Order: sequence, then C-alpha cells, then structure tokens
Amino acid sequence: MRILVSGGSGFIGRHVVAELIRREHRPVVLTRNPLALKSLHIPQDEYDIIVGDLEHSFTDMELEGVGHMIHLAWTGLPEYKKLFHIEQNLMPQYFFIRKMVTAGIGHIVITGTCLEYGKMEGCLTSDRCPVPQLPYPIAKDALRRFLTILQAEMNFELRWLRLFYTYGEGQSPNSILSQLAKAIEAGDPVFNMSKGDQLRDYLPVHEMAKQIVDACLLLDGSGIYNCCSGEPISISELVENFVKAHNSDIHLNKGYYDYPDYEAHSFWGYPDLKNIQSFEN
Repeated sequence: MRILVSGGSGFIGRHVVAELIRREHRPVVLTRNPLALKSLHIPQDEYDIIVGDLEHSFTDMELEGVGHMIHLAWTGLPEYKKLFHIEQNLMPQYFFIRKMVTAGIGHIVITGTCLEYGKMEGCLTSDRCPVPQLPYPIAKDALRRFLTILQAEMNFELRWLRLFYTYGEGQSPNSILSQLAKAIEAGDPVFNMSKGDQLRDYLPVHEMAKQIVDACLLLDGSGIYNCCSGEPISISELVENFVKAHNSDIHLNKGYYDYPDYEAHSFWGYPDLKNIQSFEN
C-alpha cells in the first residue's frame, strides 16, 4: 500500500517510514529535506520522495494509489510558546489536510501533543476535555476541531494521536538525553538538571512509530488516542538509567534548574494504542 507521510524526514517521521517499509508498505515521503532520509539506511528504491512543503501542488502520479496519510509535519518546535503556531502554522495546516481529502485520501492520521491536556495531573485518558495553555497545543487542538467540523462536509476518517515524550536515534539536540549524551561525550564532570522528581511518560521512538503505524493501518473510523507507554517514570530515573547504560560517573546536579513552567508536575497517558493486536508486527 502507498501511504503518504508528511514530515517523513523528521525525528519521528524517519522511524515511521522505516516501520512502514518493515511491514512491506511503500511510504511516499513529503519532505523539504530529502538528505535527512539517508539516515534511514534503507535503499531509496523502497520509498518515494516528494520534495516540497504544505503548499506543494501534487500531480496525479505522485498520489496514485494513496488512500492513507500520516501527517507529522509541523514547523517551529520546540518553541511551544511562540505565537507563530497560531498566526502562521494553523491555517496552512488546515488547508493542506483539506487539499489531501479533496485529492481522495480518506484515511488520515495526525499527530497532536500531550500538551493539549494543559496542566492536568495524573493518568490522562484521551476522553479528557483538552485545556491547552500555550500557542503550540492551542493551535494543534484548534486544527483537530476545525477538521472535525470539516468532516460534516467531506467524508474522511480522522485519527488524532496525542504524542507524549519519546527518545532515540535522531532526537533533538535540545532534549535532556541529547544534552546528557553530549556532556558524557565531552567528559564533563557535572550535569545540571531539575530536581527530577516529576513524572513523565516516555516511549522509545521506534515503539512510538509502531503505534502511529498501527493507528493508520489497524483502526477503523475516527477518534482521539494517546500515543504513549502508560508507564510513568521520574526524570531522575530516566537520566540515571541513561548514565548507567553509558558506564558514566558524571555527577547529576539535581535542583540546578527550576521545573518547566508550562507542564504539570506529574502526568502520563492511558495507552490507547499499546495493546492493539497487530498481525503485521
């Protein structure tokens, strides 16, 4: 099956493309940066590349046989507080999805964010009413609402996935584990961090990619789903596990930084997609 993957050269997107190929599907990757796909270490004849952005004018040949799309593209992360998410990103995203539906793609998976839940504490189920407080999750939640309204006029399935936290090959250099890896590699004696007692929900990126592909291939109809492990872990434990795995004696200077001001202290997701029985896995 040919499946369009927008943002397929990004951190999560590259792993989604690899997972689709592993299941013997053919990704059609929409990307502005085709060189980033080289990190897949997969022969280029196993996927198609369309170089472009959300404004790209697709040809009939480019979308031939494409009935499913996984939409990951979103610019400007991790600047969650910037207004451009609302002022510049939101409507081009909406019109891109509308264009794809008009082109005949009837099964659409879009990645949202756990930040749509605002500062809710504890185990978050996907039926919670979102209360986003920052421009990025506000724009994401608005996009979902706009597309739900669009479904009244156009026939398509929309599966909205709220991604929690992830890590793995190709992650942002600004993530805590990337910063820690850099400090260990540089031989730094100390790594500054917050107290680390806040709980989060982390999923290895290849597991997150499996859940995203499962949502695309194995679910029917529309709905909202958490994409997560369902297993809370403290930031301290996450960091300590990483240090141990790398046989490092770097000192963790806990309490150096304050807690992030835009998140609840402790939250994790109910894992809607964790136990989908997949004959393709």
